[in-house]
Amino acid sequence: MSRRSRGAADGDEAADRKLEQAALELLRKDGVLAGLNLREVADLAGINRGLVYHYFGSRGELLRSALRRNGERRSAAYWSRGEELGLVNRIDRLFKQTIRNAEQLRLVVLLLLDGQTKVRLMPRREQTQRDLKYDQAAGNIPDDLDTVAVHALLQSLLMGYVIARKPLAAEFGVGVRDLDGRMQTLVERLLTGRDSTPE
Repeated sequence: MSRRSRGAADGDEAADRKLEQAALELLRKDGVLAGLNLREVADLAGINRGLVYHYFGSRGELLRSALRRNGERRSAAYWSRGEELGLVNRIDRLFKQTIRNAEQLRLVVLLLLDGQTKVRLMPRREQTQRDLKYDQAAGNIPDDLDTVAVHALLQSLLMGYVIARKPLAAEFGVGVRDLDGRMQTLVERLLTGRDSTPE
């Protein structure tokens, strides 16, 4: 069992963070499909290679830990203030936050490709479901839409889009930000059944 799971001391916590940041940096540099070599992670973090297993036990646990820490820090920004923001503004925020946090999605994809099944894809699932049900009651989205399916669609669409947005934009011969705006408008339109662009 790793020291992290038994309540790490300050020094252990600092080592955890260094290893997690090194893992994220290598993923950014080398990409998801290049895999993640724990020796390279330890070297980049400046930590003895043997201690990686001591702190985390496995590559999967290191990635889950980095994902958990990033998720806790970032998830509140996704749908915070739920009802106050309104559906269109939440979608706008969700798109922007997801694009900004693409490295977190890369971690999720790497864990899923690695066969990990204990990856939480929707850290604020309950709040998002409440917001979507509020939107239905307020008439912002059709009341016959299944909110679970809507949420799953948004999550899947954003994960795939954020991972592939640059190559997609290049293939279409458009700017990435232009494509981002088009995708956001399309999602808003599909959910609300109306055009949300200003007249």
